[in-house]
Amino acid sequence: MKILVTGGAGFIASHIVDAYIELGHEVYIIDNLITGNRDNINPKARFYEIDIRDKNISEIFEKHKFDIVNHHAAQIDVRKSVADPIYDTDINILGSINILQNAVNNNVKKIIFASSGGAIYGEQEYFPADEKHPEYPVSQYGVAKLSFEKYLYAYRFIYGINYIALRYSNVYGPRQNPHGEAGVIAIFTEKMLSGITPIINGEGKQTRDYVYVKDVVQANVKALDCNESGFYNVGTGKETDVNTLFRIISSKISSFEEKHGPAKPGEQMRSVISTKKIEKIMGWKLTTDLEEGLTKTIEWFKKKHNL
Repeated sequence: MKILVTGGAGFIASHIVDAYIELGHEVYIIDNLITGNRDNINPKARFYEIDIRDKNISEIFEKHKFDIVNHHAAQIDVRKSVADPIYDTDINILGSINILQNAVNNNVKKIIFASSGGAIYGEQEYFPADEKHPEYPVSQYGVAKLSFEKYLYAYRFIYGINYIALRYSNVYGPRQNPHGEAGVIAIFTEKMLSGITPIINGEGKQTRDYVYVKDVVQANVKALDCNESGFYNVGTGKETDVNTLFRIISSKISSFEEKHGPAKPGEQMRSVISTKKIEKIMGWKLTTDLEEGLTKTIEWFKKKHNL
């Protein structure tokens, strides 16, 4: 199949590109390289350096006539979405609609969308959150992700285009950028490998559902053949608090003493999602536990820094 991957130079989507190419698909990438890294681009993919808001994207769609669009390009910084909601909306809603409208105009069969479990459910009423959990996003980033899911539903109703929205928990693994708005695992690993003790925000009892990037990739592979449009959680169903995470990473690198700083105002205390739906409908299974995933991630960071 001909597959367009937006944001294909980024952390998660570059792994998806690799997997699609390995399966024999013809893959195209669009990425503006603002947060994406040229080094992540698979040389077997056709690359266009372009912003998803650019009207000239229509020419790429018209030229190649994609079967499937995998949409990962986004403004990913939650804090930036709060500080500059107009910028966030411009990319994550208007840019996404530009992709979606071009998909419809050129008879794309399906769009796979990188959504967010943690950001969409907000402060959870029960644990783990399944797809029926109320949606209470507490950031503009979460609102934008949920909003585009609604656009996908509407476009399917109006135009018949199928969609799969994958609601990720906290994804980690090789190629994650530890600078700026990044996952705590990448930040802790990078600092510890540099001999710096990371600061834990608050008491460190806040929990997240950490899922390894290769398991997320497999969800995107399974989504290619899934014909049941809708949204699906992708996570582990297990909570890990920041203190535990610190200790595990420290034990694999060197012994660091925990240091705590002030809590981040408004930070969510617990987040964990259920994956029963994607397991049942797509046959997706978690293959990498946290210990193994952290070991692989640390090894990648060591190679990156020639350690």
